[in-house]
Amino acid sequence: MELEVISEQPQRRTNAAPLLFVHGACAGAWVWKHHFLPYFADHGYAAYALSLRGHGGSDGKETLAFAGISDFARDVERVAAQLDAPPVLIGHSMGGMVVQKVLHRRRLTVPGAVLMASAPPHGIAGCFVHMLTRNPRLLFDMTMMQTFGPQSLQFIDLDIIRRALFSDDTPEEAVYRYAPQFGAESVRAVFDLWGFDTVPSRQTIDTPVLVLGAENDAFISEGSLRETAWTYKTQPERFPNMAHAMMLDHNWETVAARIRRWLGEAVPRRPRIATGTAAA
Repeated sequence: MELEVISEQPQRRTNAAPLLFVHGACAGAWVWKHHFLPYFADHGYAAYALSLRGHGGSDGKETLAFAGISDFARDVERVAAQLDAPPVLIGHSMGGMVVQKVLHRRRLTVPGAVLMASAPPHGIAGCFVHMLTRNPRLLFDMTMMQTFGPQSLQFIDLDIIRRALFSDDTPEEAVYRYAPQFGAESVRAVFDLWGFDTVPSRQTIDTPVLVLGAENDAFISEGSLRETAWTYKTQPERFPNMAHAMMLDHNWETVAARIRRWLGEAVPRRPRIATGTAAA
């Protein structure tokens, strides 16, 4: 199975640990290419993003419905093994759960991980209740999007999606440019997120983890964010006036800058040892 991997390489690599970005539900590697990949390459990191099986330009669309979180974790492990050094894993939303699964499987040793608006270790049941009580129409529209992908755009309220995913000052033109690129999601992966294949909600991982959230996130509640941070023995950080799609938001650079500072503190810089490329 061929997996899409896109990257941005720095003119001068000053950080030995590459970065591997993992997208969330219905998305692909493309969500990182607009801002995060070039930003981190400009700051000396080899930055990679993969499309999980069945997403973006990767193979597996015909069997996507049967792909689970553990399958996605294997995709991440496979791509990471082809890099020239163990990467820092950066996962968003469902991709955050995939990163957690990689950490708990312990088949890949990484120097650090970043969880952005991530599904919490125990799963998304609480997030579902949060959405159901606060915005049931959003829950309906997101279910349509996850099930049918761009074909559902004619039936859903894109303004509700815009307010859920992006801060109010994100240009409308950008939102409507991104929306058609989202696709359907695996039914099995959604069930896994409900609790069929999550990770232990206890402090068992020693890997440095940065837990980030958005103040106006319609999907991940503040309580879920705190529980994720507790599992990884850290404190959560929430960005004001920001919504769920933190890497595409108008204020994306504040998030990227915080990750960069944390990397400088938690992941020691070492001289570059070798050069490699990722292929899947």
